[in-house]
Amino acid sequence: MRTATTVRILVVDDHPSFRRGVKDILEEGFEGASMAECGNAQEMLDQVREQPYDLVVMDISMPGRSGPEVLKELKQLAPTLPVLILSMHPEDQYAIRMFKAGAAGYLTKASAPEELVHAAKKVMAGGQYVSASVGEALALTVRTGVDKLPHERLSDREYEVLCLIASGQTVSDIAESIHLSVTTISTYRARILDKMSLKNNAELTRYALQHGLVV
Repeated sequence: MRTATTVRILVVDDHPSFRRGVKDILEEGFEGASMAECGNAQEMLDQVREQPYDLVVMDISMPGRSGPEVLKELKQLAPTLPVLILSMHPEDQYAIRMFKAGAAGYLTKASAPEELVHAAKKVMAGGQYVSASVGEALALTVRTGVDKLPHERLSDREYEVLCLIASGQTVSDIAESIHLSVTTISTYRARILDKMSLKNNAELTRYALQHGLVV
């Protein structure tokens, strides 16, 4: 049986102060554990290649890469490594996509410290950590004969931009927050409107509100 002193956890987030807080919480929950941290997707992949970990706790939003894209690459590199998502985005916005990409659990950054420790222990034991609401939504996605809604046809990055626009952010705001150019974000916006047969941001926001993509 694994002892606490052998547990290795990697915390991935582009905000050093937040990484420190997560590490402090996990160090209390896993006494004697070995903690490591990094600030972007490439550093995470490099560290996982160099040494084994028992758990990765990662944010969705990292410079230049979408969360599902990074997670899929990580799971190709280390298929059995449990990944717990800790994100600022509400569960109903991203959880399903992250579970499909290979996540073992999903928590918001507003979650209580004891919930983070509980979720980490559960996924490290081979389970999944999911709220009741996300569990119901996941069950619906496997029903046969159900047509996809327009937003479900979007790519992971397009979906991320959709949610950010609908939450009131400008193209410039989004470009800065996810480290892409304004031109690239504008291209994503155009694709989203075209795929969803919408005309403008107002219609996009109305759709997102109606389908619970933003609050």
